[in-house]
Amino acid sequence: MSSIVNESQIEYGFVQKLRDLKYTVRQDIRDRRALEENFKKKFEALNRVTLSDAEFARLRDEIINPDVFAASKTLRQRNTFIREDGTPLQYTLVNIKDWCKNDFEVVNQLRMNTQNSNHRYDVILLINGVPVVQIELKTLEVSPRRAMQQIIDYKSDPGNGYTNSLLCFMQLFIVSNRSNTYYFANNRSQHFAFNADEQFLPVYQWADENNKKIPNLNDFSEKFLAKCRLGEMISRYMVLVESEQKLMVMRPYQIYAVEAITKCIEQNRGNGYIWHTTGSGKTLTSFKASTLLKDNSEIEKCLFVVDRKDLDRQTREEFNKFQEGSVEENTNTETLVRRMLSEDYADKVIVTTIQKLGLALDPANKRNYKEQLQPLSQKRLVFIFDECHRSQFGENHKAIKEFFPNAQLFGFTGTPIFEANANYQQIDGTAGSYKTTNDIFQKQLHAYTITHAIDDRNVLRFHVDYFKPDGKVNIGSGAHRIAVVEAILNKHDAATNSRRFNAVLATASINEAIEYYNLFKERQKERKDKDETFQPLNIACVFSPPAEGNKDVQQIQEDLPQEKKDNEENPNEKKIALKTIINDYNEQYSSNHSINEFDLYYQDVQKRIKDHKYSNTDYAHKNKIDVMIVVDMLLTGFDSKYLNTLYVDKNVKYHGLIQAFSRTNRVLNDSKPYGNVLDFRRQQASVDEAIALFSGEDAGSAKEIWLVDAAPVVIGKYEKAVEALGKFMRNHDLDCKPEEVNNLKGDAARAEFVNHFKEVQRLKTQLDQYTDLNTENEKKIEQLLPQEQLRSFQAAYLETAKRLKDKQNGDSDGEDPVQQLDFEFVLFASALVDYDYIMALIARYTQSKPAKQKMTKEQLIKLLSSSANLMEERDDIVAYINSLETGKGLTETEIREGYETFKEEKHAQELAAIAHKHGLQAAALKSFVDGILNRMIFDGEKLSELLEPLQLGWKDRSKKELALMQDLIPQLKKLAQGQEISGLKAYE
Repeated sequence: MSSIVNESQIEYGFVQKLRDLKYTVRQDIRDRRALEENFKKKFEALNRVTLSDAEFARLRDEIINPDVFAASKTLRQRNTFIREDGTPLQYTLVNIKDWCKNDFEVVNQLRMNTQNSNHRYDVILLINGVPVVQIELKTLEVSPRRAMQQIIDYKSDPGNGYTNSLLCFMQLFIVSNRSNTYYFANNRSQHFAFNADEQFLPVYQWADENNKKIPNLNDFSEKFLAKCRLGEMISRYMVLVESEQKLMVMRPYQIYAVEAITKCIEQNRGNGYIWHTTGSGKTLTSFKASTLLKDNSEIEKCLFVVDRKDLDRQTREEFNKFQEGSVEENTNTETLVRRMLSEDYADKVIVTTIQKLGLALDPANKRNYKEQLQPLSQKRLVFIFDECHRSQFGENHKAIKEFFPNAQLFGFTGTPIFEANANYQQIDGTAGSYKTTNDIFQKQLHAYTITHAIDDRNVLRFHVDYFKPDGKVNIGSGAHRIAVVEAILNKHDAATNSRRFNAVLATASINEAIEYYNLFKERQKERKDKDETFQPLNIACVFSPPAEGNKDVQQIQEDLPQEKKDNEENPNEKKIALKTIINDYNEQYSSNHSINEFDLYYQDVQKRIKDHKYSNTDYAHKNKIDVMIVVDMLLTGFDSKYLNTLYVDKNVKYHGLIQAFSRTNRVLNDSKPYGNVLDFRRQQASVDEAIALFSGEDAGSAKEIWLVDAAPVVIGKYEKAVEALGKFMRNHDLDCKPEEVNNLKGDAARAEFVNHFKEVQRLKTQLDQYTDLNTENEKKIEQLLPQEQLRSFQAAYLETAKRLKDKQNGDSDGEDPVQQLDFEFVLFASALVDYDYIMALIARYTQSKPAKQKMTKEQLIKLLSSSANLMEERDDIVAYINSLETGKGLTETEIREGYETFKEEKHAQELAAIAHKHGLQAAALKSFVDGILNRMIFDGEKLSELLEPLQLGWKDRSKKELALMQDLIPQLKKLAQGQEISGLKAYE
């Protein structure tokens, strides 16, 4: 007897579990009509009303909305419906305030018989008859990620029910193969896809308060799907982001933090702090904590307090992103005081800076506002501080506690202050000390450390390369800085995956930042003069100018101690240098910044680092920053997924070190396996100390979690993966050669090849970004799989994967091995091999005589075939290369124009061939295709019009339509260049 459990057995057990959790199991709801009849009964009971059939039909049509974001707002708010007699009915769909009092049901194998679809859904949970959670169950062989992909495929099918039935209210999806269970929010299509860059949906696993994962479906059901918890998840712990029209669901640790704060306030149990690591979404957590206080009548005001002007703007934008207009800018202290005294509900939550709050309460400030604020002094206020450990915090904290004795203070920090890191050397050489987090906030309410976050893959691990220059060079000397610049120029392409990402160079002083900036200019010019193919890095630099009474700059500098001190010596020199840097920046980026409006320059720099996300085709490399030279700026509070490397030439310790390193470790996809740190100060002892202090766990095991394996260890894994690939090929009586992949028999064997080679490529992608490989390492890697052979295998992989992907998108059995594949094309998308690069290479190829060519035609085609970037266009580019004459020199512009003409002619010929094959006029078919591409919509009526001259009966016409579309779909997809043509899926 087989021990394998099939999907129907898993489903049966799951439904029984929900029955145990006191859900009402509705075996009678199996189709759309029964679903709607049940909803009518639940709606009438909840709103204490009886609707006629006509009224219900009108209500149903009013609330069903193809836009999931709009439907989600309807689900949560009080709505109005005009009845037949003209009277308004105020109604709700769920009880948001008292979520346990809703009606919870479960249906399974619901079939949505809509005009274009006959989908059947595994298990759906209803709240008051509204479908809000869908659960897809798979056997152990199927990865949960494939189940997620199937949900996305369901959603993009026309007539699937998500846009034209009550399924439009779906809030959460859960996928499980019993051992692993994930949950994620529903969304509009732009936020709900495994896109070309494979930036996957944010998916989460549930965990307990100690961050121990709960992956098993049975345990997950008890904790997450208990009726009250699920009602609370839908009501309280989902966020509708207005600015992006996006649904977000909170992660377990965010929920526990919010619960801990609200409980502490409800019980009036003093202060507390949340230790949530940098990059874990503290803004969303603090937003939820503060907005939930809006409805607490015992709290007068909630102030969310941040430090520094740039953080103030960033946090305000984040808050307004979650809820438009939820906070306004406090341009001065007077505005803050006015809003604190306001009784308007909109002013109950205020975002401000600690500096403005300090000015309002500072007895030394002649214009303090203590008298005006007196009516608030005895009220219950809540202060939530974001990263509050700054040197000036102690005095402000004291002033707040003295003036508001009944206030409760809560702090969020990614790097708490303990006894060990409380003392520090000040810039002027004297000793300074921070108050510890416990001194200020009394107790820790919840912890989610970097160790937890790495384990959960919410942030990346670090690769630290401790640089040792050749020969004896004193750290901090001019020779040292020259060695650093040369090392960066040599290693940057490897560190950043061929400039797919960017880097920050942290320097010890403004003078050193200026010196570095000039050194890069000189050294890159020298390299370009020697080698015309050298591509210089785009270098920018930012440090604050001398304040000279400018309050904006003064405020920025309050947390930039090194820059503040540096600007006191020879301020004019600093100004002249910064003006030159900004002028160079304006010339490079066609901008118009000036030192007088420094903050606009600083904002532009940050935006440009984040805008690195676009491919060079969308956003040319000349617009990007490769290396940003800084002193104190950007090392805290700045986030970009496209920053992956930190070059460190300054001494950093404890929380300063963790904050700086954490700029590099935001998760993107498999092309960014870790955050890269190149340390030029030999600070291994400081790194070890910081890990030990902030791991929150045993320091020994934390180091293994935080840091990636050393290169020899990964090379060992790579060797095993290459050996496994060879063994697999031999088991199929084939040599381990790329050309033999075509001889694999059957989809099961091809699927196995995809999985084997994907592992080889994943490890190679990691090794490619190691900056500390020695000659022996490089030799071993090349021996295991020579570059030429690797490229050929990559081409074979892409060819095989594309074929299987097409099959996967068709209708095939869920147990089919092809249905279980994740292709991860992003591993094969070279940042180097893009459209511009290929066009430049082709131009260079035509200009050289055969004997002098650096790259042959065959090598050029192989390079193109080994990258996933241009998969859709590859055949066209290869055909174009084959049509060119060697030695007949063409410029890059001529190559581009020639290729576009070639492509148009080739597509015209292909369309003409399709027209001829199906007995159609070529001009009519071209007009039909142009119409589709202009609107990106496939219109079935236009297809009928196209076939009208053939005068076919309906049966023959249906056959002709299908035959024509089979030939036409590949053409349409190619011409659409990755964009989706609405309505085309019905014919695939």
